[in-house]
Amino acid sequence: MKSELPSMARSTRRISAALLPVFALAVLMSMAACSSKAEPQATTAADTPQNVTLTSAQREHIHLLAIARSSFHRGIETSGVVDFDHDRATQVLAPFSGPVTQVLVSQGEKVRQGQPLARVNSPDFAAAAGAYRKALAAAHAADQVAATDRDLFAHQAISEREHAQAQSDAIGADADRDAALQALLALHVDQQTIAAIREGKPVAHGQGVIRAPIAGTVVEKSIAPGQLLAAGTTPCFTIADTSQMWVMAQLFGDELDTVKNGDDALVDIGTDSTGIHGKVTNVGAVVDPDTRAVDARVLVDNPDGALKRQMYVRVRIQSSEARTGLLVPVSAVLRNDENLPFVYVAATDGGYAQRTVTLGERVGDRFLIPEGLHAGDKVVVDGAIFLHFIQTQ
Repeated sequence: MKSELPSMARSTRRISAALLPVFALAVLMSMAACSSKAEPQATTAADTPQNVTLTSAQREHIHLLAIARSSFHRGIETSGVVDFDHDRATQVLAPFSGPVTQVLVSQGEKVRQGQPLARVNSPDFAAAAGAYRKALAAAHAADQVAATDRDLFAHQAISEREHAQAQSDAIGADADRDAALQALLALHVDQQTIAAIREGKPVAHGQGVIRAPIAGTVVEKSIAPGQLLAAGTTPCFTIADTSQMWVMAQLFGDELDTVKNGDDALVDIGTDSTGIHGKVTNVGAVVDPDTRAVDARVLVDNPDGALKRQMYVRVRIQSSEARTGLLVPVSAVLRNDENLPFVYVAATDGGYAQRTVTLGERVGDRFLIPEGLHAGDKVVVDGAIFLHFIQTQ
């Protein structure tokens, strides 16, 4: 019996030694499970922003602003394309047919109204000049006959029928003469040449002259000597007065309800200048099928020629319609780790609470706040970065 007791004790020690690692593992797993359940609660508590409290000395560096609803004018920032003022630009088509004999101007040259642009060896000009000579002669003869018949009819030397016929012939001849003159004017024939035809003087045979219909700059030259022109269809030049230009600004969505005729605009051409001032003169009624935008036409003075056709520019349009909303200075708005905007407001406990806000448009050095603040809230406008530093330590 005594020999069995030591044997049993040794067996018990061996079993205990074998089970000890199992019990230790179970205890560790239980502790890990408890730790994993407690960790989310600790994280959630840490993620919840707590109000920042400051000492009296630190509060002296914090500046608050009690916000209230205020009036502002909405600004629209968009892109635009420069174009000629279509009221001051025109394409010059060939007024007559024939080959070009001489081009008298170069692209980029400034021209005055009526200035010769090119010469054309045109049978149309020769035919019109000849028709006018004949019409002049016929009208002169008919007028003389009518004057003579009026005198004869007054002395009862001819019948009333003969007198009426002579007057009718004179009226018809005068009408033909005037029509022939209009045909010459349509061919851009100058008054000096027309006067020479009236006086019976010879004119340059078949030489038609293309003249500038308006004053401006030759922005396009499409013809060269020897080129055959077709009357009314061949484009020869484009002349534009570039002292004023159009900027076609693109509007989308609710911007259409904001922009009105007469609104001020500022055109940024990407230089060191502060921009070029202009005014909205028209808001389009058609949506572009490709961009889904509506063009707003901005009239801009361009005395220095800085604006060029087809140039891309940035445009800021300031609405003349007053609106109201809550505005806070840009310095009051910070962003968290998720890039969400927030501000600090004075809390009832004397601290400063972090308040998430929704940013609207920027109005000068302020942001419109559609959501997140109420009238009367005191917002930290100077010292917000200092508060955020303390809160994140």
